[in-house]
Amino acid sequence: MFVGKTIMKHLRRSLLVSLAAVAASIGLSGPVMAQTAKEPLRFGLAMPLTGSQALFGADQAKAAQWAVDDINAKGGVDGHQFEMILLDTQADPRLGINAVNRLVNVDRVPVFGTAWSAVVKAVAPIANRSEVLGLSVGANSPEIAKLGDYIYTTYPLADVDVVAQARYARETLKKERAAVLYIHNDSGVEGGKIYRDAFEKLGGKVVAYEAYDAQSTDYTGALLKVRASNPEIIHIQGLVSDLPQVVAQLRQLGLKQPISTYSAGYNPKIVAQLGAAAEGMLVSALAPSAEQNPRIAEFVARWQKTEGRIPNGLPYTQYLYDMPYLIANLYSHLLKNNQPLTGANMRRALVDIGTFELPMTGKLEVSADHRVNKPVYLFEVKGGQFVPVATIQ
Repeated sequence: MFVGKTIMKHLRRSLLVSLAAVAASIGLSGPVMAQTAKEPLRFGLAMPLTGSQALFGADQAKAAQWAVDDINAKGGVDGHQFEMILLDTQADPRLGINAVNRLVNVDRVPVFGTAWSAVVKAVAPIANRSEVLGLSVGANSPEIAKLGDYIYTTYPLADVDVVAQARYARETLKKERAAVLYIHNDSGVEGGKIYRDAFEKLGGKVVAYEAYDAQSTDYTGALLKVRASNPEIIHIQGLVSDLPQVVAQLRQLGLKQPISTYSAGYNPKIVAQLGAAAEGMLVSALAPSAEQNPRIAEFVARWQKTEGRIPNGLPYTQYLYDMPYLIANLYSHLLKNNQPLTGANMRRALVDIGTFELPMTGKLEVSADHRVNKPVYLFEVKGGQFVPVATIQ
């Protein structure tokens, strides 16, 4: 099948060259050649479109496709149409490996994006072995910065916003005793440890440090240990699929302490599910809100107009919208420098350019240690709405 496609591509190119020669011989001008010589520029995106994390993943993929459409509406990338190949991972590392193998070995893309920490870790060896640039867009495990030469994050890792949450609890709220609840997966284990270490480094005491099973629906055992420890604040490092149940069960057990969580909690559906139980919950975001940036207000209005709602996980969708613009910059850089459109050159372009101005999240600086830094925006749920309470640089 691949051989047949290659033959057909050569035949089409030969035909186009012949047509251009005929056009020139009869006095037609050059646009025929200009219009036909530029092939589409492609990249891959592997996200959970079905399964437990599809609530986030589908909206993130939609935001990325909007960006591709917007780039093409303005002429594409140096006259080339831009194309995204979208595959489903279900946030499952095994399906992520299948998807990225297809993007790299069948679709032959030089760059792809993906998210969810376990998936990013699973596909990193493919990117490194194939010398294809892999962009982690939304995963937060600090280990992502150490996955090899061809894996870079465009999203700040947990040691940015989770540390900010611990600082806010200690320095602003003056809390002395904290409990940490974390889901037993890569993201939860690492994020929970970061909060614990940061809170204690600032002079606080973590009086309970409890994991819960990702597949469970009853968290009573861990929650009773938290209640017995009598904390002043409870930090939860979970996922959008389990967070509402954990918070609801905490409240049912009579725990009225403030609850904090990272950007997974910045989701209107979670607040809608929890109702009064969400009041006072502190969440972080790594991108500005519609109230803080007029461009985001336009983005939200677009969601309201086309989908009748705001996106699930607004900050994540902002980063996914920006990703095609970042990749378009890499392609443009290579084209202008007459360099082959390979993964190795994509990686080199990312490092050489270093700083990117992106439409939704602003300046992105890619560091030599594969990390990025952004301001952390903290919100408190009041009256069913996310109300800004602090920005931590």
